[in-house]
Amino acid sequence: MTERKTKTNKRIELIYVIAGKEESLVNAECKDLLDKLIEPSQRATGFLDVDAQEASISDVLDELRTVPFLTDKRVVLIRWADKFISQNRELLEKYLENPSPTGILILTVNNWDARTKLARKLAGSGKLITVSQLKGWQLQRRLIDYALQAHDKKITQNAAEILVEFAGDELPRLYSEVDKLAIFADAEEVIDERHIEALTGHNRIYGAFAVIDACLANDSTQAIERLRNMFAEDKNAEYTVVGAFAYHLRRMFNTKVLLKKGYNPSDVADRLRIWGNRNGFFVMLGKMSIEQIGAALQRLAAIDYAIKTGQTKAEVAIEQLVLGLTSGSSKP
Repeated sequence: MTERKTKTNKRIELIYVIAGKEESLVNAECKDLLDKLIEPSQRATGFLDVDAQEASISDVLDELRTVPFLTDKRVVLIRWADKFISQNRELLEKYLENPSPTGILILTVNNWDARTKLARKLAGSGKLITVSQLKGWQLQRRLIDYALQAHDKKITQNAAEILVEFAGDELPRLYSEVDKLAIFADAEEVIDERHIEALTGHNRIYGAFAVIDACLANDSTQAIERLRNMFAEDKNAEYTVVGAFAYHLRRMFNTKVLLKKGYNPSDVADRLRIWGNRNGFFVMLGKMSIEQIGAALQRLAAIDYAIKTGQTKAEVAIEQLVLGLTSGSSKP
């Protein structure tokens, strides 16, 4: 395997592929890699960021093979290079057999098929970096770091957890919510649940709660009216409505589990941060079995996937869920 060494004696490959579907995560990984490969002061002469739509394979290879000037290597980056790779697969395979010792090629892609000849050659001549979707606690950690770095504000663990529940798992949207919260918090140094409730979550929490309450009262007219009001009053509802319903249903499910284990309702409410209308929450809880809640959560997960893949619209899918809950059918 062809390789180089950094000053800290860490191996540097001559070809990197960074694969992942979440743009912000891939870009973050790419930035970290660039920081390790080339100093900012050397990038004027040693770094080329190529537009994948306009990239020419001959120009890219020439750049990689050009003798570095005022630096010991040249780094060429092509972002979202899936189409570029498909169009130039054979030439890239040939280059991987004998890469330039002074050039480093970085390709970011949405998908990387390990079964291809190119992938097998990469395994012997370079490195594949796979970027996976962040889990809940990782998202929360990322939001805490982002709030501090971008706004010099602390965001509490509870606030980060609630924000992920409300806004979903897409980082750009979560970052946007943190940006709004930072402005809303103004001179306050800490963003906590109060800010989430007041700015981001209050209308969505209350709206989802009110819709579910109407469902369990078998009042389909009221439930649909309240749901449509949620969409009418909040332009971001199509992105956050699933999170709002999931937040309530998960709390209901977790409460059922803890009550079944013998926990006191008051202790459960404190533990799960059930604020506001606690009595109303427990009345609602008594109208659904743990099996019904679990089935509703499964159906909501399916709805979330269908929305994200363009198979349905949020308004239509959530309305069907609401009608199912009203009729007592929460099967996925």
